[in-house]
Amino acid sequence: MREEPTTDNNHSNGSSSPPPPPPQALVERLKDYGQEDAFAFWDQLSADQQNFLVQEIESLDLQRIDRMIRCSFQSYGLPPASIEPVPEGFVSTVEDRKIEDREKWWNMGLKAISEGKLAVLLLSGGQGTRLGSSAPKGCFNVGLPSGKSLFQLQAERIMCLQRLAAQSLAEGSGNVVPIHWYIMTSPFTDKATRDFFKNNKYFGLDTDQVSFFSQGTIPCVSKDGRFIMETPFQVAKAPDGNGGVYSALKYSRLLEDMSTRGVKYLDCYGVDNALVRVGDPTFLGYFIDKGVASAAKVVRKAYPQEKVGVFVRRGKGGPVTVVEYSELDQSLASEINQRTGRLRYCWSNVCLHMFTLDFLNQVASGLEKDSIYHLAEKKIPSIHGQTVGYKLEQFIFDAFPYAPSTALYEVLREEEFAPVKNVNGSNFDTPDSARLLVLRLHARWVVAAGGFLTHSVPLYSTGVEVSPLVSYVGENLEPICRGRTFHAPCEITF
Repeated sequence: MREEPTTDNNHSNGSSSPPPPPPQALVERLKDYGQEDAFAFWDQLSADQQNFLVQEIESLDLQRIDRMIRCSFQSYGLPPASIEPVPEGFVSTVEDRKIEDREKWWNMGLKAISEGKLAVLLLSGGQGTRLGSSAPKGCFNVGLPSGKSLFQLQAERIMCLQRLAAQSLAEGSGNVVPIHWYIMTSPFTDKATRDFFKNNKYFGLDTDQVSFFSQGTIPCVSKDGRFIMETPFQVAKAPDGNGGVYSALKYSRLLEDMSTRGVKYLDCYGVDNALVRVGDPTFLGYFIDKGVASAAKVVRKAYPQEKVGVFVRRGKGGPVTVVEYSELDQSLASEINQRTGRLRYCWSNVCLHMFTLDFLNQVASGLEKDSIYHLAEKKIPSIHGQTVGYKLEQFIFDAFPYAPSTALYEVLREEEFAPVKNVNGSNFDTPDSARLLVLRLHARWVVAAGGFLTHSVPLYSTGVEVSPLVSYVGENLEPICRGRTFHAPCEITF
């Protein structure tokens, strides 16, 4: 991000001559796209500010941005295609899943990992603003006994998974194949994220198995499609949403990097889930076994008004996609499947996805060709105060309509979904609620492995934490836990 110039209205050494006009070629380009108002305050700017504004406009791909604005405005407000529930055959439910299927998928997933075919893709562009922090969300410590950040928990799960994959090899070679970790930041979190990893020695990972890249930003626009000016010399911009990952991967040439590394499958997830099973072998094996282009883990919607997006089928026999809770009519949200007694639209999107690399390449090209973004009406800081306008965003689930085939895989909230979104004291999705979910799950693991727990305060306010370096999903704990008593709070390590 460029440093903003200071205010200084002198255009030359004490000269009172009028400032030079803006570059004519740049003015003409702006006129071509109806954005010439960006130079409206030119005569009031210092030379440094004028240079900053020129560089700002020159850095914008005006043709591409104009296409985004036009296509997005044209699609905005159009009646959406009718929706219908996802067919039951598209979903692997917990209750219908057989033990032998889980074991088969676990082994298939570990085999693919040991062959270097899996990479993980982390969406980490957000700051912890709603958590009362300006640091990247992944730096946040939810208060576990270990004091580990979300980034560290995820890094250690990757290391555990690498070890499990190496141990699964029939020939017992034990060679650890690194799982490459692609981390999407934003212009607001990129440096802080890189510094956090560097200062923590990449949490034990090899530095060359982690690649950082930043999502893009897009100018905010008024309701008539014109750029909103944050200052007289700066266009207001906002991140392009977590769906910006597709174009960011393309323009950073990381899709090519994945291909060079032999990656076939991408496990994609959001940073703010304390229970995320990074690179889950069972999910990967299911994905490979189904032979689909995309898949998503889902949880059952808790109640009709829960504020979560749900997977639906768009149009009769159409593609599987996600409808946001605000777009789902309340009568549809409350519909009951008479055969099962459950909600018809029940499969919640929790941002846990699996894609083939071939499909990611297809999506990156398709989204750019169509150039349709969601228009989020917001109050934008501007030279006129808070201006009502639009931020243009794409979402990670915008990929699904491009998929020739999608499979859904049900998981249990209490095992895999502990969101960290709101400050403690809020009604839901807080660090406290996430910590409780982690500690309760780990307590069940310890007891199932033959261990005992004692505590001097309510167990789940502190609790026993199982280090991700020790166990990925509760496996291999018996030698450590059987017959032993653990006093909370503590972390179980080797």
